[in-house]
Amino acid sequence: MTDDLLAATPPDAGSRYDASAIVVFSGLQAVRRNPSMYIGSTDADGLHHLVYELLDNAVDEYEAGHCRELSVTLGADGSCAVGDDGRGIPVGPHPDTGRPACEVVLTTLHAGGKFGGGTYVRSAGLHGVGLSCVNALAQWLRVDIRRDGVHHTQEYVRGEPRTELTDAGVTRSRGTTVTFRPDPEIFDTCRFSARIIGERLQEIAFLHSGLTARLVDERSGTVAEYSFDGGVRAFLGHLNSDTATVHPEPVVVSYAGDTVSFDLAFQWTEGYTEDLRGFVNGVRTDQGGAHVDGIRAALATVINRYATAHRLLDSRTGERITTVDILEGLTAVVSLRMVGPKFDGQTKKRLQNPEIRRLVQDVVDAGFTRAVETDETLGHRVVGRALDATRARLAARLASRTARHQRRELDIDYGVYQRQFGIRSKNWHDSCAWLTDEELLAKHAELCDVPPDARLLDVCCGSGVVGASFRDRVGETIGLDLTPEMVALASTRLDRVDQGTVYDLPYPDDSFDLVVTREVLHLLPQPERPVSEIFRVLRPGGQFIVGQIVPFADEDAFWMYRVFKKKQPLLYQMFREEDFRSLLVDAGFTGVRMTEYLLWESIDQWIDTHETTPAHRREIQRLFYEAPREVREVHPFEILPDGSIRDQWRWCVYSLRKPW
Repeated sequence: MTDDLLAATPPDAGSRYDASAIVVFSGLQAVRRNPSMYIGSTDADGLHHLVYELLDNAVDEYEAGHCRELSVTLGADGSCAVGDDGRGIPVGPHPDTGRPACEVVLTTLHAGGKFGGGTYVRSAGLHGVGLSCVNALAQWLRVDIRRDGVHHTQEYVRGEPRTELTDAGVTRSRGTTVTFRPDPEIFDTCRFSARIIGERLQEIAFLHSGLTARLVDERSGTVAEYSFDGGVRAFLGHLNSDTATVHPEPVVVSYAGDTVSFDLAFQWTEGYTEDLRGFVNGVRTDQGGAHVDGIRAALATVINRYATAHRLLDSRTGERITTVDILEGLTAVVSLRMVGPKFDGQTKKRLQNPEIRRLVQDVVDAGFTRAVETDETLGHRVVGRALDATRARLAARLASRTARHQRRELDIDYGVYQRQFGIRSKNWHDSCAWLTDEELLAKHAELCDVPPDARLLDVCCGSGVVGASFRDRVGETIGLDLTPEMVALASTRLDRVDQGTVYDLPYPDDSFDLVVTREVLHLLPQPERPVSEIFRVLRPGGQFIVGQIVPFADEDAFWMYRVFKKKQPLLYQMFREEDFRSLLVDAGFTGVRMTEYLLWESIDQWIDTHETTPAHRREIQRLFYEAPREVREVHPFEILPDGSIRDQWRWCVYSLRKPW
């Protein structure tokens, strides 16, 4: 090491680090310097958090038994006023400072009436920070206190008192109103959203029966009032009012202890996502926490235990319904009230008390178990809903494997298929453009490579359009389908149509030179069995041509399964391209050739069929409207200005050979 390297460059005087370098921010300066530490952000979320802090104070007064009404007024000048009819903040001189108690609360961090444990037992205000933060981040603020028959008022500018606490006269009312205008030097936006605040007031009113919440928007001249009875059950009913539900009545679980109590209502829907709303002492915990974790764990335990006890899972394969499957379509509301909650910070996004998870899990486990044991229909419907999600997840990953419901070797209920396809035949061609799309049919026919006198079998022929597209290339066209309706339809296009099942083709070995089918194998449990039958009836060297809709990528496979399952209840799997190819090759076929064809389809026309219920049609539309970002990135579809939907389908058409 050289002397040059050992020699340190002397610091300049301005960078000296000693006692004089320690800076102390007094009063509310720390809040203004680092607002995100206290309210999460300085965007719209942080702006509205100021309102939530004031509302939490009003709700605490309600919980203490002294408030029946609260209001929010959005002023035309950009201000916001939050008022309640509680006791009013104390105005007498504080024993330590000699200043009015309300001024101490507004100008001092960690000051408030919620630390002693007597005034507010189950409070949302734990840190004594909320009201002082609002004051610190306001361009101006005015507090009006009506207490003991006197109206008191005081004004502040950026956290500093502008006036003394003033006696504004006699009043017959009581309560506190805080009016403020957010500081544009702090916030990216200072415009309050009536929709966001209205939703919060609605939540408060649902969770606190007997409390009336009012929103006055002077900017638009509108007034909304919220007041509800029924608690979490009524709130859940509101959330699910426009959604198809799996079971008609929600499950309600309640618990009341000395220091903790909670009410929970939950219900599964046919929707795609989970909506589990957790509240602690009236505060919404957006990121969940101990109480929400306990609910999820209990639901997973009860559903798997019920499914196992009723032999709804395949124990030989270790089948288990995951928590992700169980939460799909779940709507739940839990309102927890407790002494001494521990949150992750001032914004109170997540509850941290570890003992709460075990308590909630045990109580919900016991309550939900009683519900499913009392109502067998509820248990089977909930497990069926979860298994449906499990099938979707597995179908997106695995080909030629069916999610097992009771046992691995399924007994095929042909009556179900007969009824479904009998229904479908009523408007077979009107419902789907792809059935008769000339270019798609041509893609199948172009792959034909058999002698002119070849015998063709159209398996699950439907209306016979696929087999008929080969008529000029083969000597004889024979169709096979399960239902009399389809046999009648196909007979108008094919030389002969037989009624039978693809699981047991009614033909001897080596009977046909060419077998064709399209968009059938995804409907069938254990699709390797019909593929094996097709292999059997083909002559050595014979050709198999099959078309299938497949996802564009792994990201849209699960979503496509949900769409197609709503359209066709018999759907068992959504094949990925590589999995479908493996299904065919594993059966013994060789010489794989594949051609791809992209077809735009009107979803509104596709779902306008006898087999698709109105509720399922709405669910399909919702799946498109609410498609996740990762789906939209890989799967092309269009939502037109009138709300109609066009979807691009990826058709893969395969040609394979039975070896000599």
